[in-house]
Amino acid sequence: MKRNILNSLLVIFAVTFVSACKPKREIVVAPSTKTETKTDHSKEEALTLLKSKQLKFNTLSLKAKANLDIAGDANDVTMNFRIKDKEVIWVSITALGGAFEPARALITPDSIKIMNRAKSEYIKKPFSYIYNFTNKQVNFNTLQTILTGNAIDDYLTGQSDLKMDNGVWTVSGSKDNLDYKFLFNTLFKLSETNLNDAKAGQALKVTYDGYQNVNEYLFPGALKINTLSGGKKININLEFTKIDGNVPVDFPFNVPKRFTVVN
Repeated sequence: MKRNILNSLLVIFAVTFVSACKPKREIVVAPSTKTETKTDHSKEEALTLLKSKQLKFNTLSLKAKANLDIAGDANDVTMNFRIKDKEVIWVSITALGGAFEPARALITPDSIKIMNRAKSEYIKKPFSYIYNFTNKQVNFNTLQTILTGNAIDDYLTGQSDLKMDNGVWTVSGSKDNLDYKFLFNTLFKLSETNLNDAKAGQALKVTYDGYQNVNEYLFPGALKINTLSGGKKININLEFTKIDGNVPVDFPFNVPKRFTVVN
């Protein structure tokens, strides 16, 4: 990581402000313990179990209210996401009750496009642009998994260390200077993701809560992102107010001619 894992998310999501209503789906409560859970899984069995609980979808349509605290500067925001699995993440940020859209972004495995409507500016970069802000292990799928409460597939492998304590699994390890640790709840869903680059003095922690049923899988109703890079801290709390899976979605991204291209 050259700067901070979350910085790449901020570039992509182009942050500004407002709020929304509460989610209506019933929250699935994780039991405090799972006494009937088998405790002598082989590593292969445990990984198969955890992978089976990963959210699977074709498309997602999401709306979230958030509080963003960047180096002590806090704002409320509303973010609208549309995702096509492994292909597109579309983000629209609105203010003034939806009357004003300061920014829109379109991310694919190959490119990053951002419209800053507030400044009439447009950025178009190859996805590799993100490596100015993080290491090359962060790819499109990493961004998608952080948003959807999945563990990063690249680390759910036999090379990782797996431990169970009171029905709760921990997956941890290190790869290319990046230390990772995933904590799962008794629903076998992520409760916490930790990515740390000790050499660069940077860390990302994401916590998940309020899981809800979406197309026979569980999706986090809330997540918190906390980063530390040197003396700089960024904290983001997201509360999803709309979670729809496998619904028709489009990804409008028409750049007005008056916009200035920013290199």
